[in-house]
Amino acid sequence: MTKTIAEINEKIRAGKAVVVNAEEVIDIAADLGYKKAAEKIDVVTTGTMGVMCSSGAFLNFWHTKPKIKMQHVWLDDVPAYGGLAAVDCYLGAAEIPERDPANAHHPGHFRFGGGHVIEKLIAGKEVRLRATAYGTDCYPRREYEQTLTLQDIRQAFLFNPRNCYQNYNVATNCSDKTVYTYMGVLKPHMGNIHYSSAGQLSPLLNDPYYRTVGIGSRIFLGGGLGYVAWPGTQHAPADPRNERGIPLGGAGTLAVIGDMKQMNPRFIRGVSMTGYGVSLMVGIGVPIPILDEDMLAFTAVSDGDIQAPLCDYGGDGYPTGEPCVLGYVNYQQLKSGQVEWEGKTIRTAPMSSYSRALEIAEILKEWILSGKFELSQPVQPLPGQELYAGFLGR
Repeated sequence: MTKTIAEINEKIRAGKAVVVNAEEVIDIAADLGYKKAAEKIDVVTTGTMGVMCSSGAFLNFWHTKPKIKMQHVWLDDVPAYGGLAAVDCYLGAAEIPERDPANAHHPGHFRFGGGHVIEKLIAGKEVRLRATAYGTDCYPRREYEQTLTLQDIRQAFLFNPRNCYQNYNVATNCSDKTVYTYMGVLKPHMGNIHYSSAGQLSPLLNDPYYRTVGIGSRIFLGGGLGYVAWPGTQHAPADPRNERGIPLGGAGTLAVIGDMKQMNPRFIRGVSMTGYGVSLMVGIGVPIPILDEDMLAFTAVSDGDIQAPLCDYGGDGYPTGEPCVLGYVNYQQLKSGQVEWEGKTIRTAPMSSYSRALEIAEILKEWILSGKFELSQPVQPLPGQELYAGFLGR
């Protein structure tokens, strides 16, 4: 049994497509088996919402009178990169205001930054634009300042170079002092464990060989329509994999793009991380077309099937750049709230939201069932799709 994306889209247009989320498909596959479930189901929707530092926004402002070639740009005192064109800039989610004391008095609080500005804009709130320039014959103005909202900005779109990690480190701290990291505050002597993934709902864990997700794939991004623009930075599909094809490390990532004016602050949130900095929590949902029995089997992955590396973020581990993997834990263990490790019971906590990820998968499901969202055929596969041939020879 095989299907094409075009055939599935015909069923969507006719209102006959069967769509379930990546949580629901697990029980369906257990009841019917992979073959019958693949015949029945057309699309599985996935979702994730977590902190994704490699994110930001391209903004284009209307020309001023007289015109200005913005050299230095600030939004609510957060610097944006102005070296693009006269009234274009890129605001990074991890940028902090110049006046922020940062970690001068460790651990710093990092109360506000680029991610918060992006959230404010999407929420329709006012932001203060300030720009300076050196002046030219065609762009003579040297200073400009204005309060504006997203609707006052000519174009505004997220372009996130690295989102949606396929798998990710699980963090602990083996040192004798508390450490402040992008995985949160980690207590000494393995006092806690933090993780950041939706596990069985996560997009690239449901298509581990990128058979249906590629450049040009239409996705849910921040509450609106988005697209996969390119493989994300640090895309590394050759990471070792388990018997189900699930990577045992970070592996795949996506670069994504979408119109901020369609987005919802429920799915785009600025984040402050004590002792580390600021970032952006991003909600992403990807539909997985069930092309054949193998695709159904991949989407039926459950938390117990997904192992992630437990890494030491203490002084002799992750910070040094030396090997830091202590072993592997699965998401069924992590989501239980505690992990047994070498005779010790360690409490676990998520740095991402499973409930919000499930909400995203449900919204995407409703979009497809209502005919508002059709699947797109990727114009180019992601690097790593060729590895599927090796999996077939297992």
